[in-house]
Amino acid sequence: MKHDLIGWARVSTKDQSLDLQKERLKEAGCCTVFGGKHSGVSKANDEELESMIRKAEKGDTIIVTKLDRLGRSLSQVLSVVDRLTDKGVGLKALDQPIDTSNDDAMGKAMMQLLGMFAEMEKNMIFERTMAGREATGNWGGRSNKLDEDTRRKVWREHQSGVSKNKLSKQYGVSRSTVLNICKEFE
Repeated sequence: MKHDLIGWARVSTKDQSLDLQKERLKEAGCCTVFGGKHSGVSKANDEELESMIRKAEKGDTIIVTKLDRLGRSLSQVLSVVDRLTDKGVGLKALDQPIDTSNDDAMGKAMMQLLGMFAEMEKNMIFERTMAGREATGNWGGRSNKLDEDTRRKVWREHQSGVSKNKLSKQYGVSRSTVLNICKEFE
């Protein structure tokens, strides 16, 4: 059974050209070249990438000029690589020592290193996000409709016998907000 070489080319903007990548992929022996002329988050890009993955069959090899053409982040790239591997499809990058199509020890080592870097990238993003949240005090979610002094006032009024319904109307908040305020200060 003949195995196909399938090319994938991508540029980030509509102003850039796919021609050079397509030419190199054809020179590398690709029978079909798929491409995306959009940012990595474009729906059209995702659809074209999905078409390429669907076309690839066990034993085929996807060829790219550089690994970063497969996604915007290392984790996205590795997700595509995992999907290809699960289908029995190899991957080769022309400008990098990556070739999973022939059980090459160097190619396997590079993929393992990339996996470690993807995990490190994910951890660094998490750490930066947490540091930013700590610095700004913004931990996500909606901010309180009422400031702390007003919330304490609501709680005291409820403690003195004012109903949650009356408080919610008086302060322009829902009854569940009043209930949450009461739980907060108990």
